[in-house]
Amino acid sequence: MQGRDLIVDPANINYSHIVADVEAIRRCNPQRHAMEQLTAIVHDDPERGICVGYRDVSEQEFWYSGHMPRMPLMPGVIMCEAAAQVCSYHSAKHDLLGCEVMGFGGLDNVRFRNVVVPGERLAIACQVINVRRGRMMSSRFQGFVKNSLVCEGEIRGVPLPVDQLKQDAAND
Repeated sequence: MQGRDLIVDPANINYSHIVADVEAIRRCNPQRHAMEQLTAIVHDDPERGICVGYRDVSEQEFWYSGHMPRMPLMPGVIMCEAAAQVCSYHSAKHDLLGCEVMGFGGLDNVRFRNVVVPGERLAIACQVINVRRGRMMSSRFQGFVKNSLVCEGEIRGVPLPVDQLKQDAAND
């Protein structure tokens, strides 16, 4: 991948160095059940604003039977959700945004370069670009299968109005 501005060299990701397992991720991220898109965090560097996590993709995924039947491919939107969850973990772990829950604020310049299929490991590297505490966090992300870049883009996270959402849910 010469000529690419890689966040991390995928060949150097140490998958045996677990920084956060699923339970530790759950302490930072609210997603549960089919929406949990991370298996582990393997690198978290607050000084450089870089975090790397991965998802082991299986045949038990909720999208497996319906997304491209007879040729199951991980949906691009799920790859972006996995990237959002790596960013959310990093933000919550280091209290970057100063909020209880960070939500999806937007995507830019997203490109899908290759496919991800069941049986593969999708590694996601995120790097913080800018933080406006209490308002927004911008990051770039890259997804890899083995040493191949499969997706990349920029993502924004915004504070969710947790108290208002809980109140609205209680009133329904």
